[in-house]
Amino acid sequence: MRYLITGGCGFVGSNLAAEVLRRGEELYIIDNLFRFGSADNLTWLRTLGEFKYYPFDVRNINDVETVIKEVKPDYIFHLAGQVAMTTSIANPRLDYETNALGTFNLLDSVRKYSPDSVILYSSTNKVYGDFEYLHFKEESTRYVCEEYPDGFPETISLDFHSPYGCSKGCADQYLLDFHRIYGLKTIVFRHSSMYGTNQHATYDQGWIGWFCQKALEIKNGVSKEPFTISGTGKQVRDVLHGEDIVNLYFTAKDVKEAYGQVFNIGGGIENSLSLLELFGILEEKLSIKMSYKQLPWRESDQKVFIAEITKAKEVLKWKPQILKEAGIKSMLSWLETD
Repeated sequence: MRYLITGGCGFVGSNLAAEVLRRGEELYIIDNLFRFGSADNLTWLRTLGEFKYYPFDVRNINDVETVIKEVKPDYIFHLAGQVAMTTSIANPRLDYETNALGTFNLLDSVRKYSPDSVILYSSTNKVYGDFEYLHFKEESTRYVCEEYPDGFPETISLDFHSPYGCSKGCADQYLLDFHRIYGLKTIVFRHSSMYGTNQHATYDQGWIGWFCQKALEIKNGVSKEPFTISGTGKQVRDVLHGEDIVNLYFTAKDVKEAYGQVFNIGGGIENSLSLLELFGILEEKLSIKMSYKQLPWRESDQKVFIAEITKAKEVLKWKPQILKEAGIKSMLSWLETD
């Protein structure tokens, strides 16, 4: 089988690429190495096996068409994208061209040159907006959504907020419509927070990894100044470990009933965490004190997003296996040895 991974040197992409190599299948990667840590992941992947790497950009239609014509992949894991809310606000054109136009370039190339390819897309919970119309109860360490205490289903209304929400939402809808109109085999995953090996987190993307880094800096005496958080620290996400993400993509790729479908994907209510609750886990594991300063809320931030994953369980026969405490422990171990 031939696998093409766009953004194959990013966090999720590199873990999927490693699994393709482990299975002994043909691997092709598109990545412009724009994201911090991508070059390191490419170097790591080259130690695992042989594959063809294209230093291309999905914003360039000629680049994308060239690869699709040449490879005609059986499966495409489409991870290439601009992933930071803050970057989308600072540079909305880059965000649009990467997420919306880049996805259109891929879809139209597949439509013309490889219509039997299966495309799995990494979308986002941000397509649902910031839930201003819902009610949130503030508890001691977290917010709780009164209308959806156990998580948000796929039937929640779309409400694109921020350039990032618009660009990812546009791409998300194109995946679904290219199935309806052209019969392409597309699957959309609206992801919540993800973390794990090969995630080179920054202050604006990959919050589990970022605060694990801050905790280790405190433990090792590297940083004595308080770090910053946006908002109260009670905002909640359900977290999903990289191994569960890999399992998801390889489980879903041959489920024909999933083609043209969208799935909310996350760790579910049992793997939900607020920032404050994460800090508590890190303080206990590392015997430290997490000192921080509060900044104003980020634009279009959600007080709560927890994926209601019943549809994924029923249609894909998939559910998370790695609980948050074990996942955080493995994240700390990887950061200490990276």
